[in-house]
Amino acid sequence: MNTILTTLSSNRTYFFVFGTIIVIVVGSLLFAGGVTVWEYTNSSEFCGTTCHTMPPEYTAYKISPHARVPCVDCHLGMESVLTIVPRKVKEVRHVLFALTQNYETPIYVKSLRPARYTCEKCHNPEKFSDDSLRVIRHYSTDEKNSETRIYLVMKTGGGTRREGLGKGIHWHIENEVWYIATDEHKQNIPYVRQVDENGQVIEYFDVTAALPSDFVARNSDKLRRMDCIDCHNRISHTFRSPERAMDWVLSRRLIDRNIPYIKAKGVEVLSATYESHDEAAAAIERLEEWYRANYPEWYQVPDNQAKLKKAIEELKRIYSETVFPEMDVGWETHPDNIGHLEFPGCFRCHDGKHLSPQEQAIRLECNICHSIPEVVGPGDPAPVISVEKPNEPDSHKDTQWLARHRFEFDQTCTACHDVANPGGADNSSFCSNSACHGVEWRYAGLDAPAIAQKLKPAKEKAPIGVPAQVPHPVGPRTDCEICHGLQKVHPYPENHTQFDATQCTGCHPVIQEALIAPSGSPTPEAVTGPAPIPHPLEGREDCLICHAVGSGVKPAPPDHEGRTSDLCQACHKPAATPTPASGRPTNTPTPTPAQPVSTPTPQATVGPASIPHPLEGREDCLICHAVDSAVKPAPPDHEGRTSDLCQVCHKPAATPTPASGRPTNTPTPTPAQPVSTPTPQATVGPASIPHPLEGREDCLICHAVDSAVKPAPPDHEGRTSDLCQACHAAAPTSQAGEEEVASPPSMPQHPLEVGDDCLLCHAVDSQLKPAPEDHEGRSVESCQVCHKPES
Repeated sequence: MNTILTTLSSNRTYFFVFGTIIVIVVGSLLFAGGVTVWEYTNSSEFCGTTCHTMPPEYTAYKISPHARVPCVDCHLGMESVLTIVPRKVKEVRHVLFALTQNYETPIYVKSLRPARYTCEKCHNPEKFSDDSLRVIRHYSTDEKNSETRIYLVMKTGGGTRREGLGKGIHWHIENEVWYIATDEHKQNIPYVRQVDENGQVIEYFDVTAALPSDFVARNSDKLRRMDCIDCHNRISHTFRSPERAMDWVLSRRLIDRNIPYIKAKGVEVLSATYESHDEAAAAIERLEEWYRANYPEWYQVPDNQAKLKKAIEELKRIYSETVFPEMDVGWETHPDNIGHLEFPGCFRCHDGKHLSPQEQAIRLECNICHSIPEVVGPGDPAPVISVEKPNEPDSHKDTQWLARHRFEFDQTCTACHDVANPGGADNSSFCSNSACHGVEWRYAGLDAPAIAQKLKPAKEKAPIGVPAQVPHPVGPRTDCEICHGLQKVHPYPENHTQFDATQCTGCHPVIQEALIAPSGSPTPEAVTGPAPIPHPLEGREDCLICHAVGSGVKPAPPDHEGRTSDLCQACHKPAATPTPASGRPTNTPTPTPAQPVSTPTPQATVGPASIPHPLEGREDCLICHAVDSAVKPAPPDHEGRTSDLCQVCHKPAATPTPASGRPTNTPTPTPAQPVSTPTPQATVGPASIPHPLEGREDCLICHAVDSAVKPAPPDHEGRTSDLCQACHAAAPTSQAGEEEVASPPSMPQHPLEVGDDCLLCHAVDSQLKPAPEDHEGRSVESCQVCHKPES
């Protein structure tokens, strides 16, 4: 050794080489040791086990999606060593806090690196994620632990805006959003700022926070740009609530669902407060005693005991992973910003209370981030989920729609939605969704007084009603817009413009048959639909001649003003069967061949009475049929009708018509039946005049109602001679019968001045040349009215 030292001291070169080797070896050892220490202190095991304050976080981390990601990658960032070393040295102070037990419980992170230095090193923020189906299984607290499934389509979205995909949940990453939180855990965010692609700034303020005008300026140091961690703050350290934890293990069959009330009992023991894990474990184990006492028969089955023991072990595991009494940590201590049920989460900003100066809200709308929840009960099939929102009304695009929709609810909703039990939670319709109405939304601002005050004026609407029924058969009239389009006969409301004719009957039920009052004429309430047309249409196509709104014949109702004749038959159809004068169809059964057909009663007349006489020379109907006529007056409701209107309804009789003016329904006889000779009542129209008219123009001499010659019927009282030929025409030929001749016999040539008293020779009882018996009572002055001297 001395020799070596002597040699080295005498030879500086050897000394330098040897020294260098020593330095390299020692340096290498120190470097290797330093690297080892660096690596170890950066390991998750060191973070989670060396420091006794970390068991809660480390336990949750090991069962998280990031269990293979080192703690330092998120807490120090994935940057260069030169950046990380100073940051790590700074965190050495926590070692001193741990050694001196000078730390808070529970522990909260204070200085997490921004997502662009952590999350975005692995997750590309420009990546677009397609929609994905989620099935959330809930179990009730009943004896059967009944399962309810909620189907959601999650709209993760994202992607670059230049590709048109900056939408969905990850819209917040592609767009620039800033906020100011007033609490340590960022649960209270009264101010939000959005900067669009053109640099335009939109500010939103919580209207319930009563912020001072200089709030933003005074808190500018707290202004933070939103990133991944603002929502995914507990992605690696999740503590499930007892309710969620039980749903989780039941859905994965880690606990048997056939154990009675296991959901309720599990939530009960997990929600209780214990001083330690051991105390909690003992309480959970006492569940076995409860089942032995309350379900003795069930408990006696060995297989059930095994299921129960497995469930108890699972409950103890859940508690050990979610509650740490010694660190004051439980599922409620660290807010989880994913979702909006147990913590504010999304509703920190999307609560309906954040309004811009223009009173536009940060949208509180279910289907921005996911589809409308579809709730399915036990044994029900999976629902059909609508991903797109076709024909969304403008009202739904209102940024305050979710807060407003309960006040805007009316029959128009039924065009797209089933509205049974609106606001309920029995899942019987779209509007009774338990995932919406069966949840207490503690963190949404739907009931905030400041919001309600703003919405009140807009919600004063008519009471909720049932869509009007279609008062006519639809059949070929499926194009409802013919009558109900804007500016048409009966226009639909302006908010119906987005609907097409195929959607009408989705809300408005169709009445198939007319409803008739039980007896008597139908009241307006009893008549369903337009009245049928009680007459043939041939020659009567212009309905407005009689039925214009201001017409004196049979005017249409005032609300028909402006309708044209071509629209009438869109609603009013010809009566399919004979219709009584009341305008309602009769239900007279069709007789069988063996049954005699009875003559119809006057009530069975079809439409207006036919004209029982030829029209030639009788064109002025009002001579006999004016309302105040003494001949055969028209009904009082015909007042004001002119002669040119009469034949619009009344047509000449095509077949022999009785004097009553009504057609008979005499059945056509079969060949085996004799045809009876028509009776006098079957004569067509008024009797013809059986004598020449020359010199006999004053018909009333012989035919006055009280005449003794040939009186007219009593209903002819008051008619004048000039009216007689309006109905009675001269016979073109002699009438049947031996005694009926073309004219009365002429007087034989004798001076009239001598024989002025015709009755001396021609009285009915005279012995000379008596007159016929039907001349009884005729006077002398009437003789020459008919009998003329021979020329």
